[in-house]
Amino acid sequence: MDADTVIQRLRREAEPGARQALAHLGISISNALGVRVPRLREIARELDTDHDLALALWHSGIHEARLLATMVADPDQVDAVLMEQWAGELDAWDVADQAVANLFAQAEPAWDKAVQWAQREEALVRRAGFALMAVLAMTDATAGDDAFAPFWPYIEAGADDTREHVRKGLGWAIRQIGKRSPELNAAAIELAQRIQDPEQRGHEARKLGREAQRELESDMVRSRLRKD
Repeated sequence: MDADTVIQRLRREAEPGARQALAHLGISISNALGVRVPRLREIARELDTDHDLALALWHSGIHEARLLATMVADPDQVDAVLMEQWAGELDAWDVADQAVANLFAQAEPAWDKAVQWAQREEALVRRAGFALMAVLAMTDATAGDDAFAPFWPYIEAGADDTREHVRKGLGWAIRQIGKRSPELNAAAIELAQRIQDPEQRGHEARKLGREAQRELESDMVRSRLRKD
């Protein structure tokens, strides 16, 4: 199926109020049609993996077409060049998160890009870097605890970034890595405590540290770690 046909379908699938819902989430609706993510996932299952279609959908610049592109692209065909291209064109935090969760985390360059993007200045690229760390912690069953050690310095260095999109991605990374094993839980709590230092850190970093520590020390997380 070609991209124009898919985009025509997306226009027909638009729901009243869906664009306004995006706007309430701080997402620009200038290129949005108003198709909800669950419906996009249903369409993606019908289309199956189609990398050429994904490239064309992304190139359209339409919000929902880009979300759908992340769902039908082939991670085996995603290299560092494509990841950099798409990261540089990110224009919404939900597209960043969906690209990471649906596609980038399964691509070979994921671990390198997590570190590289966490150091970038662009807010959505940096968010994607921290989101990659979080999703890798959630999904890569083959990685040992040592694989996550290189992430800690970049998480700690980024904790003073006051931009909301970055803060949420960074907090997600701390919590998800810290939920992976008792050892990583201890390391994440130590980091969360360090970024609460009132002499070294600003208000937003301290708040982020408190929130992460509270969740990582919760009975629910500790109980799950004991079972694992």
